[in-house]
Amino acid sequence: MAQTIASAVQHELIIKKSRFLACVQPMADRAGAQQVVAALRADHPGAAHVCWALLAGGQSAAVDDGEPSGTAGRPMLDVLRHQDLEGVLATVVRYFGGVKLGAGGLVRAYTDSVAQALLQAQKVPIVKLASLRCTAPYAFEGLVRRELEAAGASLDEVSHGDEVAFAFSLPASAAAALRTRLDDAGHGRIGWPREVGADAAGGGE
Repeated sequence: MAQTIASAVQHELIIKKSRFLACVQPMADRAGAQQVVAALRADHPGAAHVCWALLAGGQSAAVDDGEPSGTAGRPMLDVLRHQDLEGVLATVVRYFGGVKLGAGGLVRAYTDSVAQALLQAQKVPIVKLASLRCTAPYAFEGLVRRELEAAGASLDEVSHGDEVAFAFSLPASAAAALRTRLDDAGHGRIGWPREVGADAAGGGE
């Protein structure tokens, strides 16, 4: 199961007088990652390189930022992939210490920097959510609310018209079982309206 991390974690590695300041943090998309990298460049004007790797929502990046090709961004990205992470940005700010490490040394340094930071990170499973809507007669409102609570569903919206309309979300793996329970408990009087988004999308004047 894919995982993300709960919060940002930093780690510093010193190899032959070069400082590698690593950070791993939750990140939703490439635009957000680029903002973080820009801020790091501003905060570390004396750094030789600000390398980064991203895995987020199908977007990936591996940026060497002047290091020899394939010695920084790609090894960092490989660490994220190897640990089956998603929605994570890894950055490493390098201050050059005057001693060249060679291609193999750089790969090890950037790999170890990110791996050591991830050792300290709290990893959390990524749970895919399903968003559902149902309607019920007023007499069944309490029943529906109890079933949603028992299933750990998040009640997003309730509206009262001819019937009570519920919008809720819960782990996708639990959605079918909840729907079956509601159908049984409601004796067929729980309605499941079609999503209106698809019908409304093409209806411009």
